[in-house]
Amino acid sequence: MFCLSISVSMAQDTERPKVGLVLSGGGAKGFAHIGTLKVIDSLGIKVDYIAGTSMGAIIGSLYSSGYSGKQLDSIFKTIDFDVLINDKFSRNSKSLIERNNSERYALNLPFDGFKVKLPSGLSRGQNVYNLLYKLLLPVKNIDDFSKLPVPFFCMSTNIETGMPVIMDKGNLAEAVTASGAFPSLFQPVPIDDKIYIDGGVTNNYPIEELRAKGIDIIIGVDVQDDLKDRKELESAPEILLQINNFRTINDMKVKRKLTDIYIKPDITNFSVISFSEGKDIVKTGEVAARKELQELIDLKKTQIDFWKKDNLKIADSIKIRGVLLSGNKRYTRSYILGKLKLRGDDNITFDQLNKGVNNLVATNNFDAIRYNFVSTETEGVYDLEAKIRESKSNTFLKLGLHYDGLYKSAALVNITRKRMLFDNDFASLDVILGDNIRYDFDYFIDKGFYISIGLKSRYNQFDRLVNANLLLQPDDPLLVNLNKVDVELQDQTNQLYFQTLLAKEFELNAGFEHKRLKITTENLNNNNTAEDFVFENTDYFSLFGNFKVDTYDNKYFPNNGFWFNGLLHWYIAANGFNNDFEPFSIAKADIGYAFSPFGDLSVHLNTSGGFQLGDRSTSFLDFAFGGYGQNFINNFGSFYGYDYVSVVGNSFVKADITLDYEMFKKHHIMLSANFANIDDNIFDDGEWFTAPDYSGYALGYSIETFLGPVEVKYTISPELKESYWFFNVGFWF
Repeated sequence: MFCLSISVSMAQDTERPKVGLVLSGGGAKGFAHIGTLKVIDSLGIKVDYIAGTSMGAIIGSLYSSGYSGKQLDSIFKTIDFDVLINDKFSRNSKSLIERNNSERYALNLPFDGFKVKLPSGLSRGQNVYNLLYKLLLPVKNIDDFSKLPVPFFCMSTNIETGMPVIMDKGNLAEAVTASGAFPSLFQPVPIDDKIYIDGGVTNNYPIEELRAKGIDIIIGVDVQDDLKDRKELESAPEILLQINNFRTINDMKVKRKLTDIYIKPDITNFSVISFSEGKDIVKTGEVAARKELQELIDLKKTQIDFWKKDNLKIADSIKIRGVLLSGNKRYTRSYILGKLKLRGDDNITFDQLNKGVNNLVATNNFDAIRYNFVSTETEGVYDLEAKIRESKSNTFLKLGLHYDGLYKSAALVNITRKRMLFDNDFASLDVILGDNIRYDFDYFIDKGFYISIGLKSRYNQFDRLVNANLLLQPDDPLLVNLNKVDVELQDQTNQLYFQTLLAKEFELNAGFEHKRLKITTENLNNNNTAEDFVFENTDYFSLFGNFKVDTYDNKYFPNNGFWFNGLLHWYIAANGFNNDFEPFSIAKADIGYAFSPFGDLSVHLNTSGGFQLGDRSTSFLDFAFGGYGQNFINNFGSFYGYDYVSVVGNSFVKADITLDYEMFKKHHIMLSANFANIDDNIFDDGEWFTAPDYSGYALGYSIETFLGPVEVKYTISPELKESYWFFNVGFWF
């Protein structure tokens, strides 16, 4: 540019001109800023001041803190933006009961005063803050952004006044998080007594504010959209985005003229959410900067000394002396520290800190946690200052849809109420409508590592052809020429239990159970009456104990982790149809292990076994296998190659192996095999240790959707020489 050449010639006789860099917002398109910074660094150009908005603020703040363009390129390649932006927390960040409560619903909405309340944003922005704070740790003690290695400010918008705000002091990670709080995607960010959203709403290219800092030459990188024509405006979001762009594009007509070196990457093929295409977007920034290469070289001539940015070291761990909490009114300090896994005098990695923060946020009892490390008198030791923002919502409406071969089609409506009687309790009621009406009620007082108390009531029913051996004794004359019976099974189970956590993934509980089991059929009614033939109509009373370990990273498609579930029931009394009841016990255990040997291939191994002790005349609670599914009741289980509830016995051993290949994201090809010995008393005569009597194989295709897994499986058994197709849609409930 002509004005630049004048500045260059003047600078040869006077001190060098001050160079400013302005980076616009643009979501994923802002990756182009990194490409431009790589070119600037390669020329050894020193930037004296940086201004940015939204993604421009994120990248600008990191560059101003000491990171080079090349280093930023490497960092951003390692980030999973789906997890970052959507506030997805690892499954292990949730307690076992919270995992179960979040893995069955497609939609979760706050509910207040019989009105559904839409959230102020899809994401809290907690993961964004966690990442930024870690990366900006080298400058954590600088609360005046003009004193950063490269002075910096960013733009945000006061949502109450609609005015642009220059963020140049305070917590740098928090200020940048506010600048990038894109409306509807991220919740607004409260800082002190004000609330902020994305600076791009009011000032997406703060060049005049940068010039006011005494800057002589400004390099501007503009990743904003141009106006689209009618052919490209085919949806409501595209039209709304076009309307929002009217102001910024008109502003750029003036601001572009104020820019000395204007760099405009070609981002027409990308959108604000094209995070998976980061590598290509970075390249557009490099290409665009090289088009202005001569002007950049001329600028460099005004800077006599060569200037090179060194790579900034990212800390891996930190020493925490104590934790200073503020903002918590309903939840106690011990509850919060228990979730954070901090007791004071902790040497922790940033991964551990992030997991602890996510443990807390994943409870949905908190909207956000903004933390800061405060230096102590001891070098390298800090106090963690955490500002807690508790959630105001305590009632939620949750919805789900499902289809499988046993329960058929079902719609799930759930009401969850937190802090119903106590600050740390919750109540949850599932009502399942469809071919088989069911309900599931839970009430839990969460005491964390102390003894917690739970109350559970569940009702299930289904109509199915089942193996007659599950219903009748071997010498029953009704078994003659009768293999299967079409029955209606109804099961209501009520539990009062006590639970403690040995660690976050270890759950131990024990309690009292009442079970009402009713099994009827119309097939054996020989009296020509309207009454059904009754196999079972009894109330059973038992004591039980359960030990569970779950470290799977994904409930439905685990890539790594361990699973153990051991259950012991001692049935002590019965009332009703079963007049010959004698006490008996049922024990069973299930062990699973998942690992990924390479790439997108995962291996899931599982083995299980169970047996009955004491009186063995009660067969209605025996083990029954067949079909494909999860969330079975009683001692039913899945077995490929056989129809539902077709293999029965009072004892069993079973082994499964599944190979899961994720051929592309969220699409799985699965090959499975299972083998078992299932019969009466197989542990008495050594039958459990012989070659398997039952085997089956399955080939499946599964897709992860917002409703849950959508699956089709073709299964076959060598013994039966028959095959079955099994279908599933949605989370299991």
